[in-house]
Amino acid sequence: MLSTAHHADVVIIGAGIAGLSAAHLLTSAGVSVSVLEAGPRVGGRMMTDEVDGFRLDHLGPLLNTSYPELYATPGLDGLVLRNFDPGVLVHSEGRRYRTGEIRSPRGARGARGARGALKAARALASAPRAPLSGSLTGAMGGAIDHARLGVALARLAATPRARVLARPERAALDALSGRGLSARTLNGFVRPLLTALLSDPALGTSSRCADLALRGYASGRLCVPSGGSATLPDLLAAALPPGTVRTGVHVTSADITAVRTKEHGEIGCRSLLLATGAGAAAELLPGLRVPPFHPVTVLHHTAPAPPPTGASLLLDADRSGPVAHTAVMSEVDPSRAPHGRVLISSTVLGTPPADLDRTVRTHLAALYGTPTDDWELLAAHHDPEAVPAMAPPHDPQRPVRLLAGLYVCGDHRDTGSVQGALSSGRRAAGAILTDLGVQPASGGTAALPEAA
Repeated sequence: MLSTAHHADVVIIGAGIAGLSAAHLLTSAGVSVSVLEAGPRVGGRMMTDEVDGFRLDHLGPLLNTSYPELYATPGLDGLVLRNFDPGVLVHSEGRRYRTGEIRSPRGARGARGARGALKAARALASAPRAPLSGSLTGAMGGAIDHARLGVALARLAATPRARVLARPERAALDALSGRGLSARTLNGFVRPLLTALLSDPALGTSSRCADLALRGYASGRLCVPSGGSATLPDLLAAALPPGTVRTGVHVTSADITAVRTKEHGEIGCRSLLLATGAGAAAELLPGLRVPPFHPVTVLHHTAPAPPPTGASLLLDADRSGPVAHTAVMSEVDPSRAPHGRVLISSTVLGTPPADLDRTVRTHLAALYGTPTDDWELLAAHHDPEAVPAMAPPHDPQRPVRLLAGLYVCGDHRDTGSVQGALSSGRRAAGAILTDLGVQPASGGTAALPEAA
């Protein structure tokens, strides 16, 4: 399997994390790979800019320590995750509440896990708490509400993925009422959390995908990559054989035997993997279904002093402004800001308002309970195709093999998340190796755990 400048066993178009993860599994099995990226750097939507010492994500997706692909994907051995504080802070009716921090240990099963969570939840809810700064209070609702939430999360964490996917499917918003939780808990915690995890303010997402997102939350901790979201693709690209990834290469046409580029002419191949976004993939392969998308805008501010929320994710339960969630990212990941400086990152879902910065800072003043007139906007990034929509019915593992020699991967083939992108890359690499008759490397695709 000889690789030259004009031939590779597999050509991968797109150097996002799906294509890069597939490249790792293919090269580890001895298959020659050429990854072609039109942009000046790898990462796709997972970009991070450095501005005056600040590291500012374009999209900044929320990860979870329960994502198995983060630990099973070759090339991510050096990944460092920075955790948010347990649970979340929820702003509701002028106050901030800490909630959602009750979880059973991963792997708990059956009634014993649920009873243990109920006992722990009641104990924590009734235990005296140290005073919190600003307008922070204790847990949202009473001890019973808090205990029921702990039980619901523990049961979901212990539910096998296959059983979640076998549940009746409808829109996530319509499915909220059947969880045995109070309206205060549903509207004050579950709904804003799902909105943040799915980037879907209307919660029209498949209830199965919503349950998978909650299951991941209940099984681990919300986190971000140290140094910015670009750390993931940068690690993956750096660990590939030299010369595997080429940036600034524009593909004009492609088929299963050759890819034609503006810069390097024709590159022969035995298999082609489209690892671009859904829209770009459809341009190269007319007829490929393109899903609707959820637009996302991320704003980064610096302030003279950090708001009094620590390393918590702050959600808006009242939907009183454009910000769905926000955090003092310099507290979560100090490497994202120069020493002694403050970085606040906030996410707006849907169509952003016309006077974006002023409107967002007004909303942030209410959420954090502190004036924001002297906050400085460092950057704002809007992506109209940030997250593929997953309306029901949704197949969380859409086929990645279109025909022998032609494959496609990306979060639009799986779930709209980092976990989904990595999972689709793994599945595509497995399909290619099977068709080529090549055994995966030891510890490769056949040994990876199931996706969460």
